[in-house]
Amino acid sequence: MLEALFDIASAGTSISLANAMLTIVVSFVLGGIISSTYMKTCRKGSCSQNFALALVLVPSVIAIIILLIGSNVARAFSLAGAFSIIRFRSAPGDPKDIAYVLFSMAAGLACGVGFYGYAVLFTLVLCSLMLTLHLLNFGAKMSSQKLLKIIIPEDLDFEGAFDEVFEVYTTNYMLRKVRTTDLGSLYELNYVVEMD
Repeated sequence: MLEALFDIASAGTSISLANAMLTIVVSFVLGGIISSTYMKTCRKGSCSQNFALALVLVPSVIAIIILLIGSNVARAFSLAGAFSIIRFRSAPGDPKDIAYVLFSMAAGLACGVGFYGYAVLFTLVLCSLMLTLHLLNFGAKMSSQKLLKIIIPEDLDFEGAFDEVFEVYTTNYMLRKVRTTDLGSLYELNYVVEMD
């Protein structure tokens, strides 16, 4: 009875229930692997649970969409029209987060067209690469320069006021910017300091 329902609904397409279930399961597992990699490589405090959950679901959603569209051009244009209605009103995010979204979409796309082996292979290779780059701290700044902001009252003479402290605790320091805050009653001093 249930098989007959799916046969009627998929008239004119070649989607089998077993193929659809395999696509959903494989894409969901790959999404879990991608999301786990994201959680292991993100900085403390910058991981979002919602984003991690989205990374699990995106491959399955993309796989289902590709599975349903198949090679039907009319469905593809209908889907493009439906997606043009959706507007994402979020600020541009971290480039690494965007890469993870594209990565999970690619895994879902590969599953949707039936290339399960390639989807698994590419997911494992890219997750291994992301973990390796994270462990090597690839792309991190090697400089020990830090920005130090000090807020002082406007009547304090700041010229050389902190030089003794900087001589003891830093290897190099430079006053970059001075600006007034709180309607001119405070100064904000921006120092660039280097520490060992």
